[in-house]
Amino acid sequence: MSQEKDAPDVVVHPPIALGVAVIVCLGLTYLRPLPFVPPAIPHIEAGLVLFLIALLIIRWSAATFPKANTHILTNQSATAIVDTGPFAYSRNPIYVALFLGLVALAVGFDSLWFLASILVMYFVIRYGVIAREEIYLERKFGAIYLDYKTKVRRWL
Repeated sequence: MSQEKDAPDVVVHPPIALGVAVIVCLGLTYLRPLPFVPPAIPHIEAGLVLFLIALLIIRWSAATFPKANTHILTNQSATAIVDTGPFAYSRNPIYVALFLGLVALAVGFDSLWFLASILVMYFVIRYGVIAREEIYLERKFGAIYLDYKTKVRRWL
């Protein structure tokens, strides 16, 4: 007897995808630097500020899951639709922060490789993770999730 798993069937867990992207970009930056930040801009400081903003968004987002009594990990079941905190403004604030983090790394390391990785990561996250999460949440929560989708944008 086959039992359907009560979790989204994502292609890759987002932290793993992000880790791979960062390692590849660091390697490419070392082998073939592609700077883009004008010399007059303090790129390390600017990158740090952007990275801190991304971390704050992730922390705020992560803090809303226990309050809703549900799981944050993509390999665990959802028990509720989180629609408070940053999820009142974006259905995917953690992924928005992930992309902001890549922009921060691009600026901080002054490397176009990180910006290029955003395109690849977009397709991986959008179609390999979010699309599958949306199918799962729609199947599990039905009208509740569909109503949430009509009220809150996917990104910003």
